[in-house]
Amino acid sequence: MRGDGASGGADDGGGAEGGRGAGVDRDAGRDNDGQRFDRLPATADERRVEGRATREAVLDWWDERFAIPPERFERFTFWEKGAGKIWIFGDDAPSGVEIEALGLTFLRTRQEHWKPTTDAVQRFGRAASRNVIELDREAARRFAAGEDQAIGWGGDWGYLIAAHGLAGEPEPLGIGLYLHGELRSQIPKGRRRELR
Repeated sequence: MRGDGASGGADDGGGAEGGRGAGVDRDAGRDNDGQRFDRLPATADERRVEGRATREAVLDWWDERFAIPPERFERFTFWEKGAGKIWIFGDDAPSGVEIEALGLTFLRTRQEHWKPTTDAVQRFGRAASRNVIELDREAARRFAAGEDQAIGWGGDWGYLIAAHGLAGEPEPLGIGLYLHGELRSQIPKGRRRELR
């Protein structure tokens, strides 16, 4: 994986004391606030804001869905801003910080099916070994352009990492939703591209 710092390219090089972000949710008793970044609690026992995802649940989800082991995220902290918008940060900060952005958007929770972001898949998807659909050149072109397409897939339905071979290795393009034999591109409109 190239450049795994999720703090805008900075690599803090710091170790993880039992996994960064393993501390208690310091916002005990506070409500969820769309203008504030609150650190995810390590476990459900430490949760103080109803409905907030935990670090443990986030790591388990990535492991179960894409076989990306929890150790891959050991040096990162996880934050919620708004209802279920999870961010990942390659450093630490005080919980309850009121700023516009912290690291990169990572996952959408507080809905029936959790959804990874394009940024997260492009940054961490190379480590995935499950639910990765490799697309040929034409299918990759259509996916990057935001087109939905009929594709055979023998794996799980739901969110998949769409990838295309680059220099002999699958390179994550983004997240796709696979339902009823159709791969639906989830590439945001402003980031769609035509492959040549």
